Amino acid sequence: MTNISPWLEHASRRVQAASIGAVAEELGRVRTVADGVATVSGLPSARLDEVLRFKGGQIGYVHTLERDLINCVLLDDGGNMEAGDEVHSTGEVVRTPIGPGLLGRIVDPLGRPLDGGPPVEAEAYQPIDAPAPSIIERDLVTEPVQTGILTIDAMFPLGRGQRELIIGDRGTGKTAIAIDTAINQRNSDLVCVYVAMGQKSSAVARVVDALRRHGAPGRCIFVVAAATTSPGLQWIAPFAGMTIAEYFRDRGQHALVVLDDLTKHAATHRQIALLIGQPPGREAYPADVFYLHARLLERAAKLAPSKGGGSLTALPIAETDAGNLSAYIPTNLISITDGQLVTNARLFQEGQKPAIDIGTSVSRVGGKTQAPALRDATSRMRLDYAQFLELEMFSRFGGTPNSHLQARLDRGIRLRALLSQPQYAPLRLVDEVALALALREGTLDCVAPHRPNALREAVPAWLDENRGVAAQAMAAGQAPDPKETASMLAGMGTLAQRFTA
Repeated sequence: MTNISPWLEHASRRVQAASIGAVAEELGRVRTVADGVATVSGLPSARLDEVLRFKGGQIGYVHTLERDLINCVLLDDGGNMEAGDEVHSTGEVVRTPIGPGLLGRIVDPLGRPLDGGPPVEAEAYQPIDAPAPSIIERDLVTEPVQTGILTIDAMFPLGRGQRELIIGDRGTGKTAIAIDTAINQRNSDLVCVYVAMGQKSSAVARVVDALRRHGAPGRCIFVVAAATTSPGLQWIAPFAGMTIAEYFRDRGQHALVVLDDLTKHAATHRQIALLIGQPPGREAYPADVFYLHARLLERAAKLAPSKGGGSLTALPIAETDAGNLSAYIPTNLISITDGQLVTNARLFQEGQKPAIDIGTSVSRVGGKTQAPALRDATSRMRLDYAQFLELEMFSRFGGTPNSHLQARLDRGIRLRALLSQPQYAPLRLVDEVALALALREGTLDCVAPHRPNALREAVPAWLDENRGVAAQAMAAGQAPDPKETASMLAGMGTLAQRFTA
């Protein structure tokens, strides 16, 4: 009897705590379903962005509310769904898992694994839509994001907390710039989140393979909503990626988000809006497409020390048609972001990679995010390169330039060759400083016009062997000693003599 008594007491408490009586539950019905959008009747208490669960286990979120109907965007395949099916409200908004358990994983925007691994070990589940930090919670953008791409680090420096748009025609190396930037963080403290929306599975596989082979996959997270997935998943993908990255930002760490690409995301938003009957505006996009991307990208920020000092840097990608930067979505994104890197199809076809157009590209944060040594070495590089391009254009009309102009043309040719980098080969800060200093001081004038690429490949090993102190100082964020800089410059002159022919 002594063993049964505790069990009876526990059962008695459960009976007393049980609620007895009728339970009311709202029940909806599917009216129509097609193209990833379901129209639901009933559920009078449903709210915007609330998750609804369908008879077959599929889920969707409430996109718009009408007088008697709900327009629900499906997050799963609705192939076996039909009119009359039951719909239940959940009282929850769309959430995605967050935490260190996502590092190294490939997941969909809802956190479901796509890499064949076990379920994600989430620390928590957070709503995908969150308010951006207020002005008082932000700090100045002053810390650099080293991309390892000399063109960007020298002329369009990026800072932690910045939003820099990468824009250009299809097939001009936009994703390659973002991936090289992520690869270069293999020796930094940045966590990289790559978000693919509407991309081919083969293209996503190439990106994942590149980061696994050349980067630090253990500090990368891949959020994938491929072109074959439902429009709803593609729509929520960038918001889920931002939420995942904010976990690290809000804990005083630093994150980099690549959104590939927002042009396809805008097209998905337009598709959903037209299906549910929203009035079209310019180029058939709904009127809220600007607000959609503004509220997304405003979440990238450098937080104040009182908030932990973390940062979230965004690299959104957008596609243009025939280089038209004045189209609707490009102009929207250019006005939202803190600068743009414009890729040029002509430069790409000529073999200048990365094909960044220095005339239309800009970083509105400016040189204050550059490392001091690189800022001093590259202070005139953009102006010199622009003058060289103009001088080269005029020299094509004929005539023999004098010795001074010919020397400037020769130096510009070497600069252009150094700015052309192979993919998956980012440069360290010390490599960039050594090359920029040598070019500025004329140390590389003796290099044969066809040898700058070979010189650039030889510089890292030579610096490690002969100028290890300067390399370690710059890696630690310190400015090298002037004597060490002078010695580095003299050594670069000696190295350059190997490439005179």
